[in-house]
Amino acid sequence: MLVTRILTATALLAAFLAALFYLDPKQFSAAVAVVVAIAAHEWSALAGTGKTGGLAYAGASVLAYGLFLLLPQSARGLMWGALAFWMVVVPWRLARGRAPAPLLWTLAAGLVVIVPAGIAMASLPRDLLLLFLGLVWTADTAAYFVGRAFGRHKLAPSISPGKTWEGVAGAAAGCVIYAIIWASFDRELRAHVQGVIWVPFLTGVLLLCALSVVGDLFESALKRQAGAKDSGNLLPGHGGVLDRIDSATAALPGALLLMQVIGAA
Repeated sequence: MLVTRILTATALLAAFLAALFYLDPKQFSAAVAVVVAIAAHEWSALAGTGKTGGLAYAGASVLAYGLFLLLPQSARGLMWGALAFWMVVVPWRLARGRAPAPLLWTLAAGLVVIVPAGIAMASLPRDLLLLFLGLVWTADTAAYFVGRAFGRHKLAPSISPGKTWEGVAGAAAGCVIYAIIWASFDRELRAHVQGVIWVPFLTGVLLLCALSVVGDLFESALKRQAGAKDSGNLLPGHGGVLDRIDSATAALPGALLLMQVIGAA
């Protein structure tokens, strides 16, 4: 199982890096559209729409992604809406534990989860996209190892029993260290992050860290509601596409807004 996970992760990383650095903007946007379609199909399956409903939902998600991508001003408003969703609506929903959600609410939530993340992925400069995904991966990795070593206080036992507050603290510390190193060695970012700008930058990084945790929990809650271990079986040893991008779906819209606020995107 471990070997399968490693091989799949290696292949995914290689494919992602190849798309990131060798596809032109239109081709990369099309590749992101494929990810949006697969993620939306998995979300609808967890919601229980059936095969036909899943295809329709995937098509609607890709259509919304394409329309907002063509309307940058509207897309920016969507990013703020997505940020409000992750900061207000999702915590309220998670506070209710495993209480079942109505189908229409779940499907509407899926659009807010998947479409803005896809737009942010296609809109962020390639180097910044890679660095922000590195931030999400750092948060996940630090939370896992610190939680295993020191975890005592459960974060959301009814949704994800393995997650702890100690793990969240480890994720926050890891993200701050990552961000300081990044801003110190990246010439372009260093030109924007100086003096008092460090305050909103690091505050934004901590917010993105928190959002990545919330994104992970939200998808876990959906899987619990559906009685599923994974969102799909497309990726051997890893489950579905949603299982790999759950944290990023919450963090990427905020990442795009953070770069726009500090003038780096």
